[in-house]
Order: sequence, then structure tokens, then C-alpha cells
Amino acid sequence: MNTLARSTVSLAVLAACALPAQAADGPVVTVSGFGTAALTMTDNERAEYARPNQVAGAKKDPRTGVDSNLGIQATAKFNDRLSLTGQGLVRKYATDHFGAELAWAFAKYKLSDDFNVRVGRIGLPVYMISDFRNVGYANTMIRPPAEVYRQVTADYFDGVDLIYQHSFDDTTVTAQFGLGQSKARQPNNARIEYKPVTALHVLLENGPFTLRFGRADATFSVRDNARLNGLLASLRKFGQGAVADQLDVNDVKGSFTSLGFGLDYKNFLVQSEYAVRKTESRAVMDTSSWYAMFGYRYGTVTPYYYYGDIKQDSARGFPGMPAAGPLAALTAGANSVAKAALQSTHAVGLRWDFHKSAALKVQIDRVKPRDGAGAFVNAAPGFTGPVNVYAAGIDFVF
Repeated sequence: MNTLARSTVSLAVLAACALPAQAADGPVVTVSGFGTAALTMTDNERAEYARPNQVAGAKKDPRTGVDSNLGIQATAKFNDRLSLTGQGLVRKYATDHFGAELAWAFAKYKLSDDFNVRVGRIGLPVYMISDFRNVGYANTMIRPPAEVYRQVTADYFDGVDLIYQHSFDDTTVTAQFGLGQSKARQPNNARIEYKPVTALHVLLENGPFTLRFGRADATFSVRDNARLNGLLASLRKFGQGAVADQLDVNDVKGSFTSLGFGLDYKNFLVQSEYAVRKTESRAVMDTSSWYAMFGYRYGTVTPYYYYGDIKQDSARGFPGMPAAGPLAALTAGANSVAKAALQSTHAVGLRWDFHKSAALKVQIDRVKPRDGAGAFVNAAPGFTGPVNVYAAGIDFVF
């Protein structure tokens, strides 16, 4: 199955495994969950492999925190039109310890056979697997490709969305439009705030084919980033105010446009996404990124391969600043902030569905950073790569 088809199956499995309860004259409540128990390690001690916004990652010693998580979801259905859903998620995110967060919390009302409206905390639909990016069982790969999935790190928005779904002969059309605000935590107590954010998600499904278009626009700000704030203050102090203005991230506009394709034909699996990020700040760079995954099912075993890459579309530095003298260090700091994490990844993996609601996965990534440390964190001076990343884990739903 491709990712979207597997997401549907995962939701069905979650529903089948859910624990129903009903109070007298009250709503029907179902409780379900998902999780990943994984170990991740690399063959390099000079930098750490981490998921987006993780403050620390894995080196040569295996770590559980990179790819492991646990989620619990509860839904209260009052009637055929009204329901409430909440989801809690435990993972390592922006700190080097496991913490809990409220991932979903929304009320859903069925307006008609084709339209539903939701109000509350809702998954931000910027990617092909947005609703299920943290549900490992729903995805063929052990994790979404970093080259694309680290370009927008907000998982949810607080607001309202309208969902339309209708079948035209053999083609099902799903469209979602959301409006609200969001925030994403970053390491060292920094955060990104999106006020407002709009998101459009359109999905076409016909037989084995899936085509998806997404667009998100936001006005956003970076708050409490000590490194960036210090750099901007120094630039203005030493007469580089124009550079500081280009790096400032306070109420700037940005957009993220993506196109996804999926194929689940007989035993063949194909999944691919292409995405473009554009902003008004040089500190949040313009990028183009993509990946393509190919898999083949042998019964309950699915070997797969994917390749991902990213390039920067905005300038990587400020050539007009002094390269020598007392301001050389300030120039180096400004140039480093203006550089996106460039890298490419070749990955091979194997998924074994050994149980109706659990799958074992092993994956090896060969990550090649370019012009810097790529997406690796806590890199030692001179680190270049490439790095082999090894991961093994069990994804489950209950």
C-alpha cells in the first residue's frame, strides 16, 4: 500500500482496536493509540542525527529518542453529526527528554454528506502524510524524509477547517481549507509563531493512483532565539543594519507549496513529493526539496528504497560584507544563518508486517551533507560526512 492507503488502513485498525465505552444517555467514547519503539545510531561521532527540532540525536551509541513515540487518541461521538477528538503525543521534541503534548483537540460537525467542519487543534495539512506523520505504522518508511519534512516544522494549528469529500464515478475528491494560528517549539526555548496561517489540501484518488496538492501561507515570527537576536544586535551595532533587516524574522510572510504522487498497483509502491518554500527573510531560506520512494511487497515483507534531496534557492551568504579584519567573525555568523541545511539521502529499508497491528522495520540511510553539516546537530568543527544512519523499530497501533 502507498502511504495514504496505509493511513486509511491504520485508521481502520485503530478503530477496530479501540476500546468503546458509553455512559447512560451519554456519548460513545473510543480510545485507541499508536507508537514506535526504535533504536537509532550512526557510524560517526562528530555530529548527531536528529529529527526536526530535536536538540540532540544519535551518534555511534544507539538511542531510543530519535524515532520513538507514543500516542493516545480518544473520540466521543454524540450523534451522527457531532463528535469530539483529542490526541496526546509523547516524544522527544525541542528538548533532550521525552515530553507530552496535545497534538489534536477538535470538535467535528457534519454539515452534509459532503461537508464537515472542525474547530480546535487540528493537524496542519502541509505534507502528503500530515495527519499521520507521527504514526509510524501508517508509513512504509521508518520516518518521513528529512529533506522535505523539515521545511515546515509546525504539526498543528489552532483554528477551523472545512473538509469537502465527494466521489465522481471512480474518482474521489477531498479538499480541506484551514485557517488559524500555530507555533512550533525549537531547541533552547525558542519558538516559531504563525499568525495567521492558511492551508489548502486537495487530494484526488482513482484506483491505484493518488495525486495531492498542498499550499500553506503564513505571517510568522521567530521568538526568543538567543543566537539570532544576538547576531542581529551585533550587526546593527557595527553598521550592518541592512543585513540585519534581511535576516530579521518578525512578522514576515512565507509560503509552502507541495505536490505529491502515490501509486499502489498490485505489489508495487511508489510515493513522491516535491515542495517549494519561499519567505521574506534570509534566515528562513527559500528552498526546493523532493524525494521518491519505491517498494515491492512480498506477502507481509516490503523492501523499499528512497532518495531525497534539497537545494537552496536564495543566496547562501552576504558577499558584500568584510571577509577579513575585525568584522570577519560577524560576517561568518551572518553567512551561517543564511545557509539552509543542504544534504541528500539514499535509504534502503525493509518492513515486515508480522502482526495485524504491528510492523518491524529496519532502515539504513546514507546521508551526504553539502556545504556544512546538513540537518545534523551538535556538529564538531570540520564535520563533513557522509554518515550512515541505522535504525530498527516496531510500529504498532492498539
